[in-house]
Amino acid sequence: MKKGIHPENYRPVVFKDMSNGDMFLTKSTCKTNENVEFEGETYPIVKVEISSTSHPFYTGKNKLVDTAGRVDRFMNRYGKLKK
Repeated sequence: MKKGIHPENYRPVVFKDMSNGDMFLTKSTCKTNENVEFEGETYPIVKVEISSTSHPFYTGKNKLVDTAGRVDRFMNRYGKLKK
């Protein structure tokens, strides 16, 4: 690895999947202002819309939970265009 190009400020951070409430702890350099208690300790929290516990590719389910309405907007624009 090249020296001096990787960040030095890795710290434990909790990522929370907002679609199913699942949380997991990993190291990250993400900046956040919120904290959460996880397994008896307080950690910074990063909220994500989808993770491996809710993504259709990893769960085997075909339904995708779309909280921002992007799938509906796409279908309204391009769903009528069929070859």
